[in-house]
Amino acid sequence: MRLIALGATLRQCQLFSGLSEEDITRIASFVQPRALAKDEYLFRESEPAVGFYVVQRGAINVHRVNAQGKEQVIHVFRPGESMGEAAMASPTGYPAAARAVEQSNVLLVPKADILELVSERPDLALRMLGSMSQHLRVLVGLVDDLTLKDVETRLARWIIRHCDQSKGPPCKISLGRTKRVLAAEIGTTAETLSRTLARFRDASWIEVGGSVLTVHNGEALKAMVAERLGGA
Repeated sequence: MRLIALGATLRQCQLFSGLSEEDITRIASFVQPRALAKDEYLFRESEPAVGFYVVQRGAINVHRVNAQGKEQVIHVFRPGESMGEAAMASPTGYPAAARAVEQSNVLLVPKADILELVSERPDLALRMLGSMSQHLRVLVGLVDDLTLKDVETRLARWIIRHCDQSKGPPCKISLGRTKRVLAAEIGTTAETLSRTLARFRDASWIEVGGSVLTVHNGEALKAMVAERLGGA
């Protein structure tokens, strides 16, 4: 039963999607579940990499802290997402820190075991490269947002990226995070985020109820972003 439950989590991860039942069972046999309390660190920047992780439940805030002590959120990882793959090939350890935003469960994929499997299955190495490429796109988007856009545009872009058009309209986004975490993710303060959400709500573009953000006019958000970015 344990392997079945672990295998179900692994199949939700893009990195392992499409693998055979035999491969999933083998990986499930060596992954190590770990529970994290809210605000507990999974790893800290520059710690030696023991492997990478797949989020099973909850949310993990991956961030860096600058010389002034300001925390910049890189990404909040949710169930089914993997993180830390790049550190597998780095002698300097994890490039950022990871902390649970809420009570969470993750699966550690140990470095030695997965590298042994990759040596036998080169196609898995290509999958890992694809996953790291996706993380790189997230980083490039973050840098672009923080350097080129105002808070309204950054929030609109965040909403557009997280809106699953296949389930709308209206599109509903489960925030599942505090305003402070979301504000840090888009590079602003909780107060500014609240004011920006209020402006979007007053324009009848969105509605926020509890931890659910409902998008009523995604086209207006897209038009605003396009206008401010000169049609980009």
